[in-house]
Amino acid sequence: MFYSRKFKKFKELKHCFFSRKGGFSKGIYRSLNCGKGSKDNKANVSKNLDYISKKMKVKKNNLILMHQTHSNKVVELRRQNFKRKIYADAIITSIKNLALGVVTADCIPILIFDKKNKIIGCIHSGWRGAFANIIKNTILRIKKLNSKNEIYASIGPCIGKNSYEVDLKFEKKFVKKSKKNIKYFSKKNKNKRLFDLRKYVHDKLLEFKVNIDHVKHDTFREKDNFFSFRRSSLKKQKDYGRCISVIKLT
Repeated sequence: MFYSRKFKKFKELKHCFFSRKGGFSKGIYRSLNCGKGSKDNKANVSKNLDYISKKMKVKKNNLILMHQTHSNKVVELRRQNFKRKIYADAIITSIKNLALGVVTADCIPILIFDKKNKIIGCIHSGWRGAFANIIKNTILRIKKLNSKNEIYASIGPCIGKNSYEVDLKFEKKFVKKSKKNIKYFSKKNKNKRLFDLRKYVHDKLLEFKVNIDHVKHDTFREKDNFFSFRRSSLKKQKDYGRCISVIKLT
């Protein structure tokens, strides 16, 4: 379990970036796989989510997960809609004792807290979501509720720059959008680049003057602590587990 230093100081918050340890899953999903969309044994995933609920001190049906699609869609949870299936990559709420969860396996989990207005949120940000403005959309949605904010964000464990190898076509896509994006790439060899997703996401948050901290871990390299889509793909495994990051307003 990993924590934001800043978020731990807020008495009205409970949060955690959970590792892959402490759960019930077996094999390639060992052990705390929280991915409902994985091919893991459903009973084991359910037990893992029970464990998370207990750690967060909420009823299991108050642990809210999204059906994530690498989109830029943000959903605000109100009392009348939080029990529906949520197709989005970010959720926000001001409801107390709802635990908002995001599952990742190399993508970035971002936990959000508007201290002034007591609004929390979580964002699933891979390169597609970040490129499509999931961060901008989330911050603007919070600001729409109240324009006077004091927003904090914690950027959680994700694939590190030195582990994130991409091709020239990928780099070109980003540079075409903005020439400034070249700074997020470094040369590995003639045909490959290394992409700094963490820095890219950091700067997207900084555009809105968000107070940022990092829980810096490389999900690809730290195989004992985290699941990794890329690592599983390179090993030619049939699937991969997902870690969960959770935030709750108390």
